[in-house]
Amino acid sequence: MAQAAAVAKPPAPPRRRRASATPRRLPYLLIGPAALLMLGFIAYPVVSVFYYSLQEYNPTKPWRNGFAGFDNFVKIFTEDPVFWDTLVFSAKWVFVEVGLQLLFGLALALIVNQTFVGRGIGRAMVFSPWAVSGVLTSAIWVLLYNSQTGVTRYLADMGIGSYGTSWLSDTSTVFSAAVVADLWRGVPFFAILILADLQSVSKDLYEAAEVDGASRIKQFWHITLPHLKDAIILSTLLRAVWEFNNVDLLYTLTGGGPAGETTTLPLYIANTSVDAHDFGYASALTTVAFVILLFCSIVYLRLSKFGGENK
Repeated sequence: MAQAAAVAKPPAPPRRRRASATPRRLPYLLIGPAALLMLGFIAYPVVSVFYYSLQEYNPTKPWRNGFAGFDNFVKIFTEDPVFWDTLVFSAKWVFVEVGLQLLFGLALALIVNQTFVGRGIGRAMVFSPWAVSGVLTSAIWVLLYNSQTGVTRYLADMGIGSYGTSWLSDTSTVFSAAVVADLWRGVPFFAILILADLQSVSKDLYEAAEVDGASRIKQFWHITLPHLKDAIILSTLLRAVWEFNNVDLLYTLTGGGPAGETTTLPLYIANTSVDAHDFGYASALTTVAFVILLFCSIVYLRLSKFGGENK
């Protein structure tokens, strides 16, 4: 019986198992809950502010609520003199506070960067005010400025000034008093960041400069400052934004007074929304403040050439 020769077929190559998609998706699954929380607690309020800025929304006057378009923004720039006053004071507050905090923070960082007995305790004392909350800081300085039991009482005992003097209720001294209170908490922020960057400067650079006969001032100007450029730019930008949005300290110390002398734009926004219940107008003010901060931050980073090479 003739039988056709069976042609043996080569064995099929083993199928490659598909790589499981789970390991690739695992990082996204892990950060998913945090991303949703951020979306809920950050993105939603921001979008709500933009939405209400186009509305007339006051819970105490519901009959006036409704779409207002750009009327709130027109009112801000054409009919509200308080906005311009608070904006000017906010710029003054940020400029003075950030400038002084940077100056004193740099000086403190240079001091605690040196080797001396008790340096650890000294650093802890310098940095400790930054760990105190803003409300507690305000409470401490309210007690210090108290006309009956505070600093002015002891100065009057020494013949300096008069009894019953309140620096927080005098228009000629309230700004300086508020600046000093905020300096106490803000200076350690700069000292911490600058000290961290100072410790990364190579000692060989200073030794080479000393061999070349460079003085301490020249070493600071040509070695220390160029190395600290990015740290100074970043810290001043962050602190400027925080100082612009500073509400707790000024609200507790002065409440924006006396006679509105210490009312910043964020404090004006808080009063408009919480006290006057005009959430639509307050949202428009917040939107304008956001645009101002964004524009100033971009210009500052461009002009300072943040992240560029030091020449």
